[in-house]
Amino acid sequence: MNTEQDAGTRKSRGRPKTFDRESALDKALELFWRHGYEGTSLADLVEATGAKAPTLYAEFTNKEGMFRAAVDRYTEKFASKSEAALACPEMCVASGVENYFRSTAACFTDGEKPGGCFLICTSSTLSADSAEVAEMLRNRHSNQEQHLRAFLEARQAAGELDARTRIDTLATYLCCLLQGMSVRAREGATRAELDALIDTLMLQWPVLSRLGC
Repeated sequence: MNTEQDAGTRKSRGRPKTFDRESALDKALELFWRHGYEGTSLADLVEATGAKAPTLYAEFTNKEGMFRAAVDRYTEKFASKSEAALACPEMCVASGVENYFRSTAACFTDGEKPGGCFLICTSSTLSADSAEVAEMLRNRHSNQEQHLRAFLEARQAAGELDARTRIDTLATYLCCLLQGMSVRAREGATRAELDALIDTLMLQWPVLSRLGC
């Protein structure tokens, strides 16, 4: 190797690696999902992402900033897929609800990441010291319920649900069922077990869809 080549090699070896934000967030997301917000330290995040602490601070400010970014990443990668199941106007309201729940069950139990819902799993382990994080997660849960409510209200306006159906109560009930499915998945429930719960939900749907009538 000549002198010019040798100098080029030394320069290449000394060049800092480019920070991959999405890759770092994917690793942080799994870490928070598995151990919770408070159970994950900055040292854990440094080790998992392979980035140095100053790099993470520069990108996310602190651990809470990285957690908030991980929540956005979860919504982008996973939650939005389930919500998309409600967006098909060609499906009747019952099929939309069923597809939403089946898609969610698949996400909760795919085996490639910790079981259950990231938002539900992390919010259930917070202490009073993490009040701002807890409030942010409550708002995300509320957004999920609002999304379901908007879907049901639109179908009610289209005449697919009785005008007397209590949409607020129905949306809250469905969200409570989703939370229960998350807990079961976190405890090791299989996709088949969650699908059996959804089968029960759909058997009850003719009655549930007429709450208040």
